[in-house]
Amino acid sequence: MVLSRTVQVPMRDGVLLATDVYHSPNVEQAPVVLMRTPYNKGRAKKVAERFAAAGLIAVVQDCRGKYESEGIFYPYDNEGQDGFDTIEWLGRQAWCNGKIGMWGASYVGATQWLAANEHPPGLVTIAPTATFSSFYRNLYLGGALRISLITRWASGNSQRPEGAEVTKDWRGTLLHLPLSEVDDEIGWSMPWLEGMLTHPRHDGYWNRTEVTDEIVDLKLPMQHIVGYYDFFSRESVNNFTRMQQQAHDPETRQQQQLILGPWDHGSIGRAKVGDVDFGKNAVIDAAGENLKWFARILQGHKPEQDNADNPVRYFSMGDNVWQNATTWPPQGFTATPFYLHSNGKANTSAGDGSLDLCPATTAEAADSFQADPDDPAPACPVTEKRPLISATWAPVDQRPIEKRSDVLVYTSEPYTEPLTFAGNAQAKLFVSADTPDADWVVKLIDVHPDGFSQNLSVGILRGRFRKSEQQPTPLKPGEVYEITVDLGPIAAQIGKGHRLRVDICGAYFPLFDRNPNTAEGPFGKDSKISTEHVYHDPARPSRIILPCMP
Repeated sequence: MVLSRTVQVPMRDGVLLATDVYHSPNVEQAPVVLMRTPYNKGRAKKVAERFAAAGLIAVVQDCRGKYESEGIFYPYDNEGQDGFDTIEWLGRQAWCNGKIGMWGASYVGATQWLAANEHPPGLVTIAPTATFSSFYRNLYLGGALRISLITRWASGNSQRPEGAEVTKDWRGTLLHLPLSEVDDEIGWSMPWLEGMLTHPRHDGYWNRTEVTDEIVDLKLPMQHIVGYYDFFSRESVNNFTRMQQQAHDPETRQQQQLILGPWDHGSIGRAKVGDVDFGKNAVIDAAGENLKWFARILQGHKPEQDNADNPVRYFSMGDNVWQNATTWPPQGFTATPFYLHSNGKANTSAGDGSLDLCPATTAEAADSFQADPDDPAPACPVTEKRPLISATWAPVDQRPIEKRSDVLVYTSEPYTEPLTFAGNAQAKLFVSADTPDADWVVKLIDVHPDGFSQNLSVGILRGRFRKSEQQPTPLKPGEVYEITVDLGPIAAQIGKGHRLRVDICGAYFPLFDRNPNTAEGPFGKDSKISTEHVYHDPARPSRIILPCMP
């Protein structure tokens, strides 16, 4: 049996935050694990009871301005100081033994980083799942905005005025120009959302949610869990790497764990993700992994299998097996270029685009496509069951998209032996456009023997952000640039009979906002069709680079 009660915890400004405390009746004093959530503390009841049954005291709190807590909710703005005040209060309670940890995913994971960065007394570990230390880099990737993510979230997490209705025309809303007015198109004014939409540069606007440079000062063991298809994958993996390699405290560097699986944001621990079933091997008990971590760090229990020598567990897609490693990227893999080829007609999967290990030795005609902002290439096929606003980051069959003339497709021959890679993938492309701005989207694909086209990873780069997140520079029409597109962390095996494929297009809508191609920024009202080129001749060898097993 687990007991629970609700208490009101005072913040430094007098605001009271509703807080549930769970404990076993025979536990008088124990380590505390804290979750701070904007999604209703009651939803964490089962996990909190599980933690309490294991001898911990579990505490779940509604964030400021949400559900039973007082105050005004402004995303992320108060989470650092409210987290500090809550942890300080916990440390003064007779039932707390002085050791406090935090757990939770997504926004709830971010509350951990923001609180930890305030260095509250008594916080000894965090377990941030699928989250960030730099909110800018999760809302923006390569200068492009994750528009469906933030607008849909905003429509459900901002105070709706009486009589206001959420838009039913999501396509029109997500295509609306200028971008600065999209909150009104959703249905009402949201100043905090407008601020996020109108600051595409990584500037001082984001400082309240930017702790990436500071986290290396923390002296905290940490458990990081995320999936390859999660929009937080880069941040979660990079934070593990940063803490393991750059933390100033040597002991902290040795107390980092990364669990990296085949999941997207809503499917952590599951086998079925999108259109792909990764098998029973992909199933993990995420809360159970948290519990094992807290047992070791907070309760001093030595687990049956201590993976301290292998702090990284990563899932290889395709062969669907877990691997252990000491670091990420794992050792033993070699950066290997795969070159794009065609006779200038790589448009669609029926085109002449190919992919192999050899660079061009003779002239090859550049490929081109037209990126129309009014008809942007979709991130995934739109169906009755999956309307536009429900576009998924998960693996779905790309074949319908690969029939579009604005998608370049480069495919290898079928592999006679498996191709295995693990690490951080990237594309290096030589490109040009006839507009002041344009996007390049690169997808890494596993083509199954039956033709199923499984997206493994994706990256995007907005042309004017090719040099810097801080200082965008317009493109000069017709000038050729070498760009690098980050494809994120990935581990997979292209099996025997499968083919490796690269798709390139000018949009990934609505997971990222379509580029108007004018370089006018979030207040611009105009759009232009851009003719984009990709070059792959001896002087301009466009390629992807995969960390392959020799």
